[in-house]
Amino acid sequence: PKYYFVLSILIHIYCTSIYCRVPLIKGKSARESLEEKGMWEQYRKLYPYNPMAKFTQNYAVGYESMTNDADMSYYGVISIGTPPQSFVVIFDTGSSNLWVPSIYCGSTACTSHHKFNPSLSSTYQSNNQPLSIQYGTGSMTGFLGYDTVSVRVSSSFILQLIRYNFFLLIQVHFSLHYHTHAGSEVIFGGYNPNHYTGSLVWIPLSSETYWQITMTSVTINGQVVACNGGCQAIVDTGTSLIVGPNSDIASLNYYVGATTNNGDVTANSGPSQCQWAPIHSYYYGCRTGFGNGGSSLWILGDVFIREYYTVFNRANNSVGLAKSV
Repeated sequence: PKYYFVLSILIHIYCTSIYCRVPLIKGKSARESLEEKGMWEQYRKLYPYNPMAKFTQNYAVGYESMTNDADMSYYGVISIGTPPQSFVVIFDTGSSNLWVPSIYCGSTACTSHHKFNPSLSSTYQSNNQPLSIQYGTGSMTGFLGYDTVSVRVSSSFILQLIRYNFFLLIQVHFSLHYHTHAGSEVIFGGYNPNHYTGSLVWIPLSSETYWQITMTSVTINGQVVACNGGCQAIVDTGTSLIVGPNSDIASLNYYVGATTNNGDVTANSGPSQCQWAPIHSYYYGCRTGFGNGGSSLWILGDVFIREYYTVFNRANNSVGLAKSV
């Protein structure tokens, strides 16, 4: 296991404008980089992926599991402290803490990342509370602190996300065009009707532990193939796939005609047929966007959010969905 020191910053957010748009960058995922180098098979065997790990409830306050999702590729830029120190982060609705590497991190895992230096920030406050996070391929250790977090929403305007206040509405839009980040964004305080068609459908949270909603069923061509009788799903920007119980995922893959190929579930169709979600185009064909979760909970990750404009409404404890355009 790799042990490294990080800074975890607990914040609430505030903005004085009507709403604030933060562009998202679609970078190359770890999986894509490893595949190009011929190292993906070795990596996946050494570090098996457990998408449900961070949703376990077996941890006390201050503990949160992490997952090594090699397909994550949507990032945004934030700044922490006064004067600001910049970081590239994932806006993860399935995680409770904002954390970044600090100057105290001695692991090789931190060598390619910017490190936060609390002594250089005049607004940083430490409460000396330790934080220990365990996850499938290692762990990290750090401490909790408070500071000002900012996002640059344009070349001339920087939004400060000040503690003690918070947004009641956060919108996430991932571009339908997988190989470009154009149009992908997070909006704090509102939403953009230009990115969806029809009206938003508001779904109340079934549990406020996460952004958890009730699904009635999963159908293909009008036939129920999974989630028969209803099930629970977490809408999570920090997971790349649609994850569900093993038997339900097997049923979905069967109905789309997918087969197992070196641990991946692939669909034998040409690139022109890879447009429908959740299918991911690769040089050898298509890889489905379904993943086994080993739990009764479903996770609606990025392949779902690319298809459906998603609004997280804290005021009414609900999730709004509409078809993306």
